Formats: sequence, C-alpha cells, structure tokens
Amino acid sequence: MQAIILAAGMGKRLGELTKNNTKCMVSVNGVCLIDRMLTQLATRNLSRVVIVVGYKKEELISHIGTRYDDRIKIEYVHNDIYDKTNNIYSLALAKQYMLEEDTLLLESDLIFDDSMLDLIISDPYPNLALVAKYETWMDGTMVRISEDNDIMSFIPKKAFKYADIEHYHKTCNIYKFSREFSSTQYVPFLEAYSKAMGNNEYYEQVLRVLTALDRSDLKALPITNEKWYEIDDVQDLDIAETMFSSEEELLGKYYRRYGGYWRFPQLKDYCYLVNPYYPSPKMKDELRANFDVLLTEYPSGMYVNSLLAGKYFGINQEYVVVGNGAAELIKSYVENHVEGNMGIIFPTFEEYPNRAIAERIVKYVPNNADFAYTAQDIKVYFADKAISVLLLINPDNPSGNFIPLADLLPLIEWARERGITTVVDESFVDFTDDFSGNSLLHNHILEAHSNLVVVKSISKSYGVPGLRLGVLASGNKTLIAQMKKEVAIWNINSFAEFYMQIFGKYEKDYTIACHKFIGERGIFFKELQAVPYLRVIPSQANYFLCEVTGRYTATELTQLLLKRYNILIKDCGTKSAFVGKQYIRIAIRDRADNAYFVEALKALAE
Repeated sequence: MQAIILAAGMGKRLGELTKNNTKCMVSVNGVCLIDRMLTQLATRNLSRVVIVVGYKKEELISHIGTRYDDRIKIEYVHNDIYDKTNNIYSLALAKQYMLEEDTLLLESDLIFDDSMLDLIISDPYPNLALVAKYETWMDGTMVRISEDNDIMSFIPKKAFKYADIEHYHKTCNIYKFSREFSSTQYVPFLEAYSKAMGNNEYYEQVLRVLTALDRSDLKALPITNEKWYEIDDVQDLDIAETMFSSEEELLGKYYRRYGGYWRFPQLKDYCYLVNPYYPSPKMKDELRANFDVLLTEYPSGMYVNSLLAGKYFGINQEYVVVGNGAAELIKSYVENHVEGNMGIIFPTFEEYPNRAIAERIVKYVPNNADFAYTAQDIKVYFADKAISVLLLINPDNPSGNFIPLADLLPLIEWARERGITTVVDESFVDFTDDFSGNSLLHNHILEAHSNLVVVKSISKSYGVPGLRLGVLASGNKTLIAQMKKEVAIWNINSFAEFYMQIFGKYEKDYTIACHKFIGERGIFFKELQAVPYLRVIPSQANYFLCEVTGRYTATELTQLLLKRYNILIKDCGTKSAFVGKQYIRIAIRDRADNAYFVEALKALAE
C-alpha cells in the first residue's frame, strides 16, 4: 500500500502564513503539518508516499529534503498549473500510481490522531472514506450513510441543508482505495469527468457520480473519539493548536479562550456555570422563529431595555440598568463609582478585584477548609476596617457559601449605619433551596436600602450566556441614571432584548427548571462524595468546590480529565486564596453529562 498526498494548493485563506510557504508547511505547535503527516505515514509499512506539489513546490521539496529517506520512499508529482486547476487535476496527475497498488489518499492540510490511520488501514474492507458526524465547524463535502455504512450520497455545498444536518457526516479527507477500485471505477470516471467538466473541480465529485450511478464500492468508516481538524484559515490553526497541545499546555490554551467552547463540540464544559435545564424548547423555538427580523433590525436603546428588565424582575425601571453581561456593569461600577476601600471575601469571582485598585482591596479569607462564613463573621472582621464598599457574592463563587435573606438584610443595615455600600452579586441565587424567597430584587427592598447595589447575571441561572445579559439594580436612582449614561446606547443586541420581552411567557418553565436543577445537585453531590480522592464542599450554587485530597494535585487532575475525557474543570490554583492548596471547582450539568463525569473520576481512581 502507498499514500498519495495532495499538496499543490495555494492556501490563500491563511494569508501571511502561506505567503512564502505551502499550506502543509504551516506549523502547529512547532511541527509542520507535512512533517507530522510524513512521520505518521513512515511507521505504517507503506511502499512509498507520493506528494503532488504545485504552489511553492521548491520550498516544500527543499523542506522535506532527505530527512525521511531512511524511513520511507518519497516521490513527487508536479502540478505546474496549480493556480488554474483544482484538486481533481492534481489527483489525475497521480492516477498512474493509483493503478499500480492500493492507495491511501490524504489532503495535506489535515492534522489527526495516529489512530485514524490505524483505523482505516486495519479495516478489512478495501475501499473506505473516513467520516465524522457533522459538527458546526465543518465545511466541504458531506455524505449520507446507511446503517450498514454504505455511502448513499455525496452532498455538495450547493445541496447542503441545515435542516438535514443530523443525517450528515463530513468526509475527513482520508480515503483508502484498492488497486482494483482505482482501475475499474475511480480512474476511468476521473478521466471522463475531467474531460466533460474540466480541471477546476474536486476529486470528490467523481465519488459523487459513482454513488449516484450505484456503481461505487466505497463505504464510510465513521470515527468516534478520534481528533482531527482541517486547517484552512488562522482560526482553524488556532483551534488545531489547542486540540493538539501537549498535556501540560492544553489546559492553559483552553483557559485563555474564556469561552467559545462551542467550537469544540466534544468538550464537556464543567468550568463555566449555566443552568442546564433552561431555556425551554418552546422558548428556543420562539427565538428561532424570529431569527430573521432580530438579525436584520436594530435593538432598542436603554430606555426600552431597562423597562423590559424591570418587567423581567418585577422592579421599577428607574432602579435597573441593563448590561452586555454582568461583566460590563461590574467594570462600570467598580471603576467609576467605588471610592475608598473595597471589602472583598476571598476566594471570589475575580472580575470584581480585577477591576478594583489593588491597594484599596481589604481582603477577608475565612479561616477554614470550606471557606465558609456567616453574616456575623463578616461583621466581626470588617468592624474595625476602613471600607466604603462591601462586596458579597451570594451564593459565593467558588465556595457555594450562602447567607440567607433573614441574615443578609440586617448585614446590609449594619453596613448602612457605617456609611458602607453593600454590593450583592446574586447571580446564583436562583439555584438555592427555597430560591423564590431569596432574591433582593424587589422594589420594597431596594427602596428601603439606598446603600444596596444588586448585580445579577442572566447568563448563568437562565442558561443564556451567548446573549450576554446582566443587570445592576439599586434604589439609588442617581447611581442608576449615571450608569445608564456610561454604557453604550445599543449595549445589548436584538436577540437579548427579545429574550427579555418574551420571558414572562416561560417563567413557569424557569421555576420548573430550577427545581429540577436542585434535585440534580443533590444526586451529583452524593456521587462526587463517593470519589475517594475528593472532599466535596456543600453548595447552594450550580457548582461544587472540591478539595483534591490525594492521588493527584488539582492541576494534574484537571489536565487528565481534559486530555483523556474532554472534560474541562476549573483548577482553582489560579485564584487568590488558594496558593499551595489543592482545590477544583466543578459545574453541575444535566444527568447524562454528570454520570459521564463521575465515571471518568472513578476511572482515574483505579
């Protein structure tokens, strides 16, 4: 068996990276694509590798040089009109090789696990296309396959329908053709197709014709958990460098993204914190039904959006300002409205201290392994401290510690008597037991405590982080009016505005979702307690702070879960107050995901 690599293209979408090199010479984590591929092929007992070159061929041939001579024979085919043809012509130039022996066909812009080569080579069926279940990042040739993995049809770009994506597989651009298949089917049709349609086509079109004529012996071979990526532009390159990082570097490359994990469909995100049971399917359907108008129309300004937020939470419009996520409002408030020192309980949600002046932060770190504290503990600690603002994350992040309303209101009054403004971030309050009576977002509470500022992220408890919605509320109308002037006039988009508009119709569904979540938290808590190397701290939020008590460090466990199981958790070693300690934070997802997570933890205990 031989391999043919198509490497004649120009790779224009990679911009400066292919200005002086071919696409396959682009480096992923310090290794050129072509070097990675040749190294993989060299260990597979192949007779030779044939590389079809074109654009910057001298540079590519020089780069490869003689470095692989002792491992595998390399031959070159030259496409001198690469700028006027497509890959059907490149493959046609190598057709004589296909008639001589069985062939692996690969495109040079691929990066993939070694196991994918083993999968296709070891399979006894002679003619195969590696395929992957459709995911959002995929582009190019799709196929429909039967239960027996017969390829029923090739779907070109023009025929692609998003309504059918559940039935699609993407070709991985790695094929195995027997000599007989090439001789009797593929090459004759390749010649006829090129003669009829020209050379500015794709080689998959020939396979499409064979399938349509019911003449193809080609089957699909679906991959499962194997990693692969096709690199066409700089974003593809960035994603590939993350996916194929070393175990030591992988975690940092995910963390630096601060989200956007939908680009990694196999990843289970136990780092970011959202409601797994909301929005309801019907609410999503209504959002979809209005997609076109929301995409093409401007959103309203702050007047309307604060009105909607007031309706959303049942508070006066003059008491609330809407943000592009709570982060926008936190930045505005801390940087523009905090004077003097700010009392903060650590560990905490880092967005607040990151926006504050470090020298003006007065830290309180509870002196216990659970990082637990009460309203009385706060009063005692800050009684002799000169602070103008007291920050409470309630429930706290990452500890899950919660101060009930009956204790919280006297604490706010205690602060008022001392001229202290209390900022309460209650982004996770709807996950607490008896959550319906725990919020501060009520007119009578805001009016009675002019020193109170309430922040709430809609992203987290309502499960819509992509909409970027948050609110800041206070009975201090002057503060709210000032903050409305500080944010952009169109600081939220039409989708977020429409979501607030229709929320009332689905409020009962939200209540059901929160109760369902609380039940799942109880189940997950018991399961995590059975993991021998974890100490699980009780939580009133949608996450658990856990101490890693043995077998692994927190970083080692985090790295192993990501590398082996595609599970991303928060290594708390990056947070203040955890220096030298072994803690992780685990988000709570739905039953299926949590069961998978627990099985992974148990496997790591063996």
